[in-house]
Amino acid sequence: MSQLIPSTGILLQVFKDHADIINAVAVFPDRRRIVIASFDKTVHLRDLKTGVVLKKIEHRSGVRVLAISPDGQTIASDDVSGKLIIWHGETGEPLTQPIQAHSAYIHTLDFSPDGTVLATGSKDATAKLWSTKTWQMQGNPIQCTSPDWGVHYIRYSPSGEHFAIATDLNIEIYSSGTRKRVAKFKAHTGCNDSLAWMPDGTRLLSGGNEKDPTIREWDTSTRRQVGDPWTGHTNIIWAIAIHPAGTHVASASHDCHIRLWRLSDRRTIAIFQRSLPITCATFTMDGKHIFSGGHGSILSKWGVPKSILAINAAARNACIAGDLSTAEELFTQEIEANTNNYTSYANCSFVIRIWNPHIMARKNDWDHALDDAIKSVAIQPSLTGYISEGIALCGKRQVRDARTAFDLAFMFTNEYSNIVHFLLLVKAIAIFNADQHEEAILRVQKLAAACPNNDTLACRVVETYLCVQLGINALNGARHDEAADYFTTAINSATFSSTAAIGSIYKDLVVLFGWDLKSLWQNAHQKRCDVLRRAGRHEEAMESYRHMMDMSDENTKASCFDWSNGKSRVSFTQEYIAPYITNGDAALAASDYDRAIKLYSAAIELHFASDTIFANRSKARSEKMLWEDALLDVQKVIELNPSSHVGALYGAQRYDEAIAAFQMMLAKLDSAHGMQIRICQSPEAEGVIRKVIDVELNTAPLRLLNTATGLLCEREAQISAFKRSTEYNELLLALTMKHADIRMEHITEVVATYFRCAMLSHRWEGTEPLLHDIRDKVVYELEAAGGLVKLQSFCKLAPLTAVYLSDVPPSSEPGALAKSAWNTRGWTVPEFLAPKVIRFYQQDWSLYLDDESPNHKESVKIMDELEDATGIDARALAAFQPGMRDAREKLQWASTRVTTVPEDIAYPLFGIFGVQLPILYGENKQRALGRLLQEIVAQSGDITALDWVGPPSTFNSCLPADISSYAAPLSTLPSLSEDEILTAVSSLRNTMAVESALRLYEQLENMSAPRFANCRLRLPCIAFRVMELRRRRGPAHDTHLTYGVKADGLHDLQITTEETLNQFSRARPARQTLFLVRPWDRRLLELPKFVELPAFADDDSDAESLGDWSEPESPLDDSPGGSPVERELGVLESHTRALRLMVRLGQLFSAFLLAQQPAGEYKRIASDHDIVAQVKDANSVHNKMDVRTLEIL
Repeated sequence: MSQLIPSTGILLQVFKDHADIINAVAVFPDRRRIVIASFDKTVHLRDLKTGVVLKKIEHRSGVRVLAISPDGQTIASDDVSGKLIIWHGETGEPLTQPIQAHSAYIHTLDFSPDGTVLATGSKDATAKLWSTKTWQMQGNPIQCTSPDWGVHYIRYSPSGEHFAIATDLNIEIYSSGTRKRVAKFKAHTGCNDSLAWMPDGTRLLSGGNEKDPTIREWDTSTRRQVGDPWTGHTNIIWAIAIHPAGTHVASASHDCHIRLWRLSDRRTIAIFQRSLPITCATFTMDGKHIFSGGHGSILSKWGVPKSILAINAAARNACIAGDLSTAEELFTQEIEANTNNYTSYANCSFVIRIWNPHIMARKNDWDHALDDAIKSVAIQPSLTGYISEGIALCGKRQVRDARTAFDLAFMFTNEYSNIVHFLLLVKAIAIFNADQHEEAILRVQKLAAACPNNDTLACRVVETYLCVQLGINALNGARHDEAADYFTTAINSATFSSTAAIGSIYKDLVVLFGWDLKSLWQNAHQKRCDVLRRAGRHEEAMESYRHMMDMSDENTKASCFDWSNGKSRVSFTQEYIAPYITNGDAALAASDYDRAIKLYSAAIELHFASDTIFANRSKARSEKMLWEDALLDVQKVIELNPSSHVGALYGAQRYDEAIAAFQMMLAKLDSAHGMQIRICQSPEAEGVIRKVIDVELNTAPLRLLNTATGLLCEREAQISAFKRSTEYNELLLALTMKHADIRMEHITEVVATYFRCAMLSHRWEGTEPLLHDIRDKVVYELEAAGGLVKLQSFCKLAPLTAVYLSDVPPSSEPGALAKSAWNTRGWTVPEFLAPKVIRFYQQDWSLYLDDESPNHKESVKIMDELEDATGIDARALAAFQPGMRDAREKLQWASTRVTTVPEDIAYPLFGIFGVQLPILYGENKQRALGRLLQEIVAQSGDITALDWVGPPSTFNSCLPADISSYAAPLSTLPSLSEDEILTAVSSLRNTMAVESALRLYEQLENMSAPRFANCRLRLPCIAFRVMELRRRRGPAHDTHLTYGVKADGLHDLQITTEETLNQFSRARPARQTLFLVRPWDRRLLELPKFVELPAFADDDSDAESLGDWSEPESPLDDSPGGSPVERELGVLESHTRALRLMVRLGQLFSAFLLAQQPAGEYKRIASDHDIVAQVKDANSVHNKMDVRTLEIL
């Protein structure tokens, strides 16, 4: 189906009445007024239509925040030192004395949807709720964990049932009625700087700071992130505004942009750009405009784009890229699928027929274009149909009929001013293409003058483009003065800058007419320079060139510089710039240093900045004892090309001499001016670099094999080699010369690149060389035998990670990798997961599948084969991150691996889980695996590692003896649908004592996480005492024993185990106590996801816990808040949660059989299959739950 292409919002109006940063802006619900808060200590009430200031409200300090009540009758704003001021919405008069709301300044304000409560949040890390009738605080302050900036944002949900708070560390959601915290999660890796609820309350949006400048979307029912983060901003997102229709989102950022996002696909459809950071933004009530403010004290009014052209997104992108065959194919497919698709006929007309010069040259396709347009209109009259007809008729020079078509197109603009405006521009362009040049340009100029509040930039872009076309026509006719006038008019019309993304803003013009707007600014300036030179107007040509370079950004400047030096433009450089250089050289040779400096400076001002010019000017300045200026020129020489002056020493890698020469110049500068220039002396520079080296090598092997020399290098030998390298000396010189300019990131990058080491992943075979075999020997000179052949071949190759498949012959077919013995070994799991770059080599060191790509992790074929062989998802293979997440799945990855040394079944997994444990060869396999599993449970609280079948470990009976016990996937049991849960909850309301259910819920909610210590597991669980155990007959040859089990409160079940158990019954009780236990899983409380506990989190817990939500907390105060109705709703909500838990506890669950030991601890009885249990009576489940924590050996 076709998708609408949005037009682009344009800056319509600016207001400059404030004298400092604008911090907040809000629109009144009556749609007549807008209110703005500024650091200039004022709040302005403006007429929304005219922009006239109706009222100026003075404050004692800069105003950070404001809010308007839903009925528009109240304005709240902050004042000095955490004071809150309330104003009348109509008159702007104060309604109360300033209220000392907080002990530090207020960050955020928001009225509840019914207007009865105002929420405030402050840097003092508290949020408070205020009655709008009495302006007294309701309940106690909400204390938030936010060490630096306190409460950043607070927003009520549209229904008012909840409010969300954003802090440095987390986002917290509270129930408005009970004032309980119902959720807490870490949304961003940095601070959480903005919040907004979607109109239906089903989604919450959050914006991050410069460490994570993304918008993240959260489902408020499941408490989970929806989709990927929205990317595009590069700095703090200060505000998020929702379109009244809920169709779009606007985000204001410190990166000087407002991004307009389309909610249907979370894509940016428009970017509104200012030159300074933007701190606030809001939609008008009709959604047609956005108001924004920020640094620079300017309030901006933007037009929100409307849909103009209906074109399939893929076809549209193909048109913009010039791939017309693909676009035509897509439109043809649409027509074949639906012969009544009038839009596709119109698209075919104006995209494929009109502006493809190659097709037109062959076919005279204006006729076909008109045919397609007429078909479109005949099926259904539309805006695009009549636009395509008008353009086609102009192409055939039938201007009168074209005007009629465009007139009919106006019937389908829905009176949207931006669409009308755009249509008038299209009509003018079409008339221009019909050779009615003067009329077309006059139309554009009159449109810009008549509609100053509309898209004047579009008019300027069109006028500029048309003037450039006329200039090109005149230039081709050798009418140079006429061409110069047209290009000058184009430049004067081009109010946009060289950096303006007009090609992105006006993509519809690109689609309709094939215009190249990306280079419009540059094209106009360059052509004016050229035509002025051709016309002999040399001074104007030079001034034009200087103006072009002065107005260019760095990228455009580089392109213009290349243009002026291109083969076709040599005469321009020779005619205007070369004389400055030649005369400067002559003056330098004649010792006329003042003149030489003047001439070289003139060439540099023309942006002809070669290293030779700077070197010669440096010489002249040195002779004049202008040491400081000479020093700056030397730095430019080395920056541009280290091949002359001090740069000659640098380029020849004579670093000691270069540093000495540079420091001599600094000494002269210091003595000449009596001033201290901050430089980095050589010892200081060496210390800086050494610190970076030590950090980089902290996790590197102590010994590495130098692939260049073939020698084994100890740590100090590695560092000594680096100090002799070009990279080190370049860093040393750079630090000595411009300590203030070089970034630590660059030093770190250079050091990391030099010391990066290659890794060989392979199957260890019997003839591998050992340390003593290669110590103090050149590997390449050793006899090529056994494992040394492999080592020598690898050293010559040395990519980042090479996987050598010794059993995969050359030219193997796909599937050989999966069958390789390498794919069965334990250590190879982290070896192919951890590296970002990897290549697979066959027996003869040729690339597997002849895949020459630099990184096989980007090869779909190889990754799919590896996924099938290992069971690891291809995405995890390509982008693996160590940590505790999905622990049971990671254990399954390694469950089929084998190792030569028993303990190695566990040691390779230490890195996969991100744990730091000692390697203790000789401790035995079960202890090695036990230490790892103990750490997983201890750090994360994840009990899925206890889900296995097979023999138990001697380390702890709740852990398996072998990792192969994890080969089976995590057991899954049938679960109820949401509808079934709701039905069951409704039934329980009539049959179960809700208070008992609440007590059980609270008891389970307060259970601690499972913990390991000294090989003992403290397991929180629900225990069911076994009342009867009887052996059942089985096959005679079966080594397993089957027992029938009756447990108090559970349905009867069977277990199968290798252990012999004493039989007993109620009539003949046993001395030993047995329990069937349900390990407590906090997910049953319906928290959205397992949360790694902060106290036990690993180093990457922040990254792993992104989006996880913590458990609800107790009420904020002991006194009930809200109205009686709200309190009743809060009670009902807590009852529902408790009953939902009872329903879940009544379902099937995986159980452990535990036997009590003489000292009171317990031991798990291993089974050869999952023990599945269920309570007998779901209605009495709350009375049958024995909640306890058992210590298991």
